[in-house]
Amino acid sequence: MQRKLIENEFTVAAPADRLWAFLLDVERIALCMPGATLTSIEGDTFTGEVKVKLGPVAMTYGGQAHFVSLDKENWTAVIEGSGKETKGTGTAKGLVTAKLTSEAPDRTRVDVNTDVQITGKAAQFGRGVIQDV
Repeated sequence: MQRKLIENEFTVAAPADRLWAFLLDVERIALCMPGATLTSIEGDTFTGEVKVKLGPVAMTYGGQAHFVSLDKENWTAVIEGSGKETKGTGTAKGLVTAKLTSEAPDRTRVDVNTDVQITGKAAQFGRGVIQDV
């Protein structure tokens, strides 16, 4: 098993309340994720597939995710997901924390921290491939 904390930060030219509504719109967010296909939504749980390429290894994972917590007051959403390779034995689990910070009335910083655990072919390639993610 390989475990990796992935930290991302970017700024969007939009107010935090508008961005919060977008963040909770799973169908629109899925369109922003290369390789992701959303297959169903039931309440706070969503199912889909994601194609991932880690160095020389390409995999497709099928699984589901759900909102663990939504804190509008602090603009923080926590999403937990897990999946299994569709043509293999590997698994992936992740906990994503997205936090919005209003920097100006029309500018919001987005911090996304993802704690990922991977097993199977991707994990066998070791730290080199996972570190590049």
